[in-house]
Amino acid sequence: MLAVDTGSPRHNREELHVARYLLTVEHTLEDCTEALDSVFGHSKELLARFDWGCKDGKHVGWVVIEAGTEATARSLLPLTFRDKASVCMVNKFTPEDIQAIHNAQ
Repeated sequence: MLAVDTGSPRHNREELHVARYLLTVEHTLEDCTEALDSVFGHSKELLARFDWGCKDGKHVGWVVIEAGTEATARSLLPLTFRDKASVCMVNKFTPEDIQAIHNAQ
């Protein structure tokens, strides 16, 4: 995952509140090459982290990015995708988390 560094020497990653965001970018068959070129030209690291559905006919790219805010996660995308991308904070559940949910009901 891409992680965003605030650049502040006073903080290490453990001290920062970092969330995981799933960014979804859709494009058309006609725009596929342009979409791939856009990500490749923006960041080779970002391109390596994307999963694409294009070869299956679903012209969508997905990437999980660690960032402090949704806006920061979105800002890591090429300009062509920033306004169109769907962004969702995601998390994992442990068995204990699920049990706690049941206990709270």
